[in-house]
Amino acid sequence: MAKKIGCQTPTRSVVLPYAKSHGSAAIKLYKDSGRTPIKWQVDITKDMMAVDSSGLWIHQKFGYSVPRRNGKNEIVTIRELWGLKNGEMMCHTAHRTTTSHSAWVRLCKLLTDSGYVELGRLKKDEEPPEKSYRVTKQYGLESIKLTGGGEIVFRTRTPNGGLGEGFDLLVIDEAQEYTDAQETALIYTVSDSRNPQTIFCGTPPTASSSGTVFVKMRNAALAGESFETGWAEWSIPDMTKDVWDTELWYKTNPSMGYHLDERKIRSEVRGDIVDFNIQRLGVWISYNQKSAISASEWKAVQLLSMPDLTGKVYCGIKFGHDGFNAALSIAVKTKDGKVFVECLKCEPMRNGYAWIVPLLLQLDLAAVIVDGANGQAALANDMKEARLKAPKMPTVKEFVAATSAFERAVFEKNICHKGQGPLAKVVSNCDHRSIGTGGGFGYKALKEDDEITILESTVLAYWLCSEAKEQKKQRVNY
Repeated sequence: MAKKIGCQTPTRSVVLPYAKSHGSAAIKLYKDSGRTPIKWQVDITKDMMAVDSSGLWIHQKFGYSVPRRNGKNEIVTIRELWGLKNGEMMCHTAHRTTTSHSAWVRLCKLLTDSGYVELGRLKKDEEPPEKSYRVTKQYGLESIKLTGGGEIVFRTRTPNGGLGEGFDLLVIDEAQEYTDAQETALIYTVSDSRNPQTIFCGTPPTASSSGTVFVKMRNAALAGESFETGWAEWSIPDMTKDVWDTELWYKTNPSMGYHLDERKIRSEVRGDIVDFNIQRLGVWISYNQKSAISASEWKAVQLLSMPDLTGKVYCGIKFGHDGFNAALSIAVKTKDGKVFVECLKCEPMRNGYAWIVPLLLQLDLAAVIVDGANGQAALANDMKEARLKAPKMPTVKEFVAATSAFERAVFEKNICHKGQGPLAKVVSNCDHRSIGTGGGFGYKALKEDDEITILESTVLAYWLCSEAKEQKKQRVNY
């Protein structure tokens, strides 16, 4: 009976047509170390290293996503070994220093197993052996220089790392953690090369992943909206509850039957179904993973029924800085000492804001706070005419304090809500935006169709309510 193995072809891929590839030569070099690549690794290597009639890479960018422990890093190692033999200047970057260090160790061992000698200090006038290499062993600054060949450096990514350096090959390891700021620092490091290439390898982002570049690259490639870009992934299209379906294990893990087997994967199945879907079945979840407040954190303070409210209503109003929308939210203290929040309305500014004062008149108001220079003064005047108490206009310092207090309340579970859809959507898809130079922050939406004023008006309402002092009735004794 034939051994059952994982699916050797990607479940989704984009490979541009080609007639020639350096992949076979790279695989031959790899085999000189005594290793034998799996078919799927061979195929990805050939697609990645395809060249045109001028010898230029068909895919200037190539990304691939494979569930964990399938051996995706061997493909990068094969590519880097070929680069060393063919005189390329390369940079291997990773999210963690431990990962970039492991990549350096892996390539050094591959060279040693292929018959190369690591050089120490040579005597004067001593010629180095033909098959030799030098290394820099400083942790976090490792490098390999092949005698008569190329060179590769290993670095941990930072927002400004790589500036001023130039490479032929840029490897983005742990690509699910690759951020826009890091891309800005690294994208131009291959511009001076006659034949540049950037390789992205990783897994689908999890709830703790900070990167967005890998997701955007995948979406553009699969939608046919990118140029000179290749993509391959092993995944299922949607989340499944049947995590014990072994057919899905074989479909999404190409190294099943080699160093991966059913016994190992059975030990991974536990309570977190979402994590198993992402890490083992390759699911790309649709909600954004970079949010300052995650969907699970916001859901953790959601109530199934309305709480017992006490006291009056505190109202937060935010006029968007872009002038498009205005939102009104409320906050009320609960009997158990928390603050209940909800967004009552968000309207386009082109419709005017005559709806705000009538809505305020329906509420048992304690106080109102309004932010947004494009509407503050006019609304204050309308409130005065309606005989409403003048609103508070927060300073920049107070706005920063409000966002910080709101986020702390979510994490400490001192806030609650009823799972309002639009509010939940923007809260779980937001990121910090810097305010001032002292580390203060506000929020920005990570998706173009999300309205951040919904969140910011809620932040203001919460802060005003949480800061309010309880008024005790004066007691007079005779």
